[in-house]
Amino acid sequence: MSIEAELLHLQAIQSLLAPYRYLYCVDLEATCDEVEKSESPRPLTVVPDQMETIEIGLVVIDLESLEIVDEFQRFVRPLINPTLTDFCRKLTTIQQANVDGARTYQEVGDELRMFTVRYSNAAWASWGDYDARQLERDAGLAGCPSLLEDLPHFNARKWHASLYDDRPTSLKQTVESLGLEWQGIYHRGIDDARNVASIVIEMLC
Repeated sequence: MSIEAELLHLQAIQSLLAPYRYLYCVDLEATCDEVEKSESPRPLTVVPDQMETIEIGLVVIDLESLEIVDEFQRFVRPLINPTLTDFCRKLTTIQQANVDGARTYQEVGDELRMFTVRYSNAAWASWGDYDARQLERDAGLAGCPSLLEDLPHFNARKWHASLYDDRPTSLKQTVESLGLEWQGIYHRGIDDARNVASIVIEMLC
């Protein structure tokens, strides 16, 4: 990609963000299941339409200073499939006790709204569109408003694809391809949110 083309893409991203003071970088972990190669065929315990968020991680970037200024992390108690599958626990490292003692999606949503009052004039971004779809699924299952529903959503993965010729297949590979240091545990909401934030800051600097 030419420097001119990269500059145009960067200016387009900056224009999208110009109306906002803050950007929330968000990552969710959800109930899930998968039949592993070592297993015999079986029905999935958690089907895709019934996946429920079990962790929300949110990192606040001040778009004026391009610095991380705050974080929000909560586990969420699933209601449809309250017992985590072995696959889910291995993938996320989230344990049953973490969600058993957690609040519901609606209760965590109330906490999040109180948190975000401190950082008004904001938009939010995630690595792909999965997180936005999952929040809508959660809201439908819980019969309540979707978290962050009043804020514009941006796909940071598309931003990265527009700025760089190489397109790593995972968030972790993207962090490493930019020469950044991976933070924390992969497939943990708050850690993945921190790494999304580091990519966004790197792109905007």
